[in-house]
Amino acid sequence: MCIGIPMQVTGGEFTAQCQRHGSVFAISMLLVGPQPVGTYVLTHLGSAIRVLDADEAHKIDDALAGLGEAVEGRSFETLFADLISREPELPSHLREN
Repeated sequence: MCIGIPMQVTGGEFTAQCQRHGSVFAISMLLVGPQPVGTYVLTHLGSAIRVLDADEAHKIDDALAGLGEAVEGRSFETLFADLISREPELPSHLREN
């Protein structure tokens, strides 16, 4: 399993400065192209792999925080509110016709 980390672009083109929780990282933008300052990107192993909107970036951040809370034995349900508040759905290819 791979985990993507959302970060926000703070400057640069093909190698951009991106921040997460106050730390700044040099991230390759070759797969997504140069992005304007403030854009959220999903990163993996030092490369941006997808552009995110702010809402999706925050949901991913909450999920990552929830995993950390669960590992520590603390309450994590509120960090998965977007999943807990809805009924699960099967992908279309698994649904009965």
